[in-house]
Amino acid sequence: MRRIVSACLLQTMRFDTYNDADPQKDLEIYCKKLDNGGTKYVIEDRITEENGAIVVKIRKQYNSYPVKGYID
Repeated sequence: MRRIVSACLLQTMRFDTYNDADPQKDLEIYCKKLDNGGTKYVIEDRITEENGAIVVKIRKQYNSYPVKGYID
């Protein structure tokens, strides 16, 4: 028998400035949704590009699995 002991996702996300979007606000909204859903996460890297877009590398909880060793 096997089971998942812990799990997480590593994602690179880009928050763009298309249609006069505010990437900082979009990132804050995204993080707020994660917080409201109880998803654990860590932003590992954040880069603001010349055009104002924000690129983040985020490590976040996968479904409701424990994140021991990934996010501590």
